[in-house]
Amino acid sequence: MTRIELPDPETDGTTSVERAIATRASRRTFAQTPVGTADVGQVLWAMQGVTHERDGIEMRAVPSAGATYPLVAFLEVAPDGSERLEAGLYRYEPTDHTLEVTLETAVHDDLTSAALGQEVVRDAPATIVMAAEYDRTRTQYPDHGDRYVHMEAGHAAENVHLVCESRDLNTCPVGAFSDADVADVLDLPGRLDPLYLLPFGHRRAEE
Repeated sequence: MTRIELPDPETDGTTSVERAIATRASRRTFAQTPVGTADVGQVLWAMQGVTHERDGIEMRAVPSAGATYPLVAFLEVAPDGSERLEAGLYRYEPTDHTLEVTLETAVHDDLTSAALGQEVVRDAPATIVMAAEYDRTRTQYPDHGDRYVHMEAGHAAENVHLVCESRDLNTCPVGAFSDADVADVLDLPGRLDPLYLLPFGHRRAEE
């Protein structure tokens, strides 16, 4: 499979965490400007990137019950949505901070339809699709595995929000979609269930 290297993530931004929290908002409009790989890499790293190693385990940017890390990040790119990336679907690989091409054809219109035609998905140059492999966590925590996966999804989505805010990018969490249609459009393996859509892009000048 084709792999695309992403720029190294920044770990010392100019916006404080407090400032990002204070100004964070769900923003549903986007400038008609392609997103660069630096922004793509930073947002994906904030969601699932490796930050350090402990006891031989690669620890990621969000808490995970038992370090089971059930979340998988996919990046859908719209036609003309990125400076470097072709329209299609990519899977983020945290270990080496790369994108793996999974679909080499545009699926933007179909993803928009699966998201009930919402303008925020239609107008976004790129969308993170957060999926989960529940059994990774259920096996270790049979009583509360689903709860822990959903907690982790919330952590990851908020990281995306705060990084977008710090980089003057707009994003909005989308939960209204057909699970089956999203899985079908993206050709997700049966073990993965879609949880979140996170469309993002540059902020319009008037904002």
